Amino acid sequence: MALVGRRDGRNFGWGRQLSYAGPQALKDMFGGGHYGTVKAHSDRWQAFVRWCRSEDGPGFNDSRKIDRQTLLDYAGYLRQQVEQGAICIATAQNRLSSVNRTMAALRRDQYVKVPSPSKALGMRRTSVRRSVPQGQDREQVKRIVEVLCEHQQLRPAAIAQLARATGMRLREAILADLPRLKREAEHYGKINIQEGTKGGRSGASAPRWIMVDEHIRDALRFAEQVSPDGSRNLLAPHESYLDFQRGIIRPARHLLHQHNLKGFHELRAAYACERYEQITHHLAPINGGRCYQLDRRLDQEARVQISYELGHGRIDVVSAYIGGRT
Repeated sequence: MALVGRRDGRNFGWGRQLSYAGPQALKDMFGGGHYGTVKAHSDRWQAFVRWCRSEDGPGFNDSRKIDRQTLLDYAGYLRQQVEQGAICIATAQNRLSSVNRTMAALRRDQYVKVPSPSKALGMRRTSVRRSVPQGQDREQVKRIVEVLCEHQQLRPAAIAQLARATGMRLREAILADLPRLKREAEHYGKINIQEGTKGGRSGASAPRWIMVDEHIRDALRFAEQVSPDGSRNLLAPHESYLDFQRGIIRPARHLLHQHNLKGFHELRAAYACERYEQITHHLAPINGGRCYQLDRRLDQEARVQISYELGHGRIDVVSAYIGGRT
């Protein structure tokens, strides 16, 4: 496989796009054979490229900019994905290993890599939250929403309110059908989270009803107010999800960090902790609660309900939000 540019050029001469350059370099490294191996590494490389372009990533499209810190940041992102139940530990380790291999193919050296993916991930076989979720204090969230509005970041402000009030994921908050949710809130006193969900869990086969309170009503009202003209959600009619992430969400995340909030996902964990307390009348385990020791049946019921409301298929994933059974 011949280079398409100079070795000192973009992506070390393998092409202008990071997504294209990686597979080309891998094909060359494996001499045009080992198709299964090349495809496996290429698929995992594409996951890395998507991260680079996402709200969590550095925004790079040139492998010359990627250094060891970039890979360690990616390891941190993968660790978070495991803790949230999105991927398993083996998948995370394989993705990091493939990025190592692809970077070696692109650079033709071993200078930029994570020496031990398993150590970099630091993963145990169980994923249990060890830090208290940020954003549990509604006054802190209110201040963050105000700051976002002051910076004309109205749609991220709406996302923050929806995530804290309903436990929606970022994608769910962006794509939520706001007129439908408002109508359900008025008619039924509850809303069914359907758009942007993971793993095909949407539609009549996977209802996800959440009881409405004033916080949810306020969040829906504000979201509908800032929804672009001609849209049913927070995307403008001709705006792509990726463009929204790059142009709107990424700058907003810097403001979140400045006000002691790691990201929108922390608000989802804050919601889970609040729901645990509402259901059990005990603090969530991560906040020092001891419900599991006092009433295991009640703890189990709360975890089942929260798993349903968060849109997870497995109850054990709830530990990544509220803490383990201690």
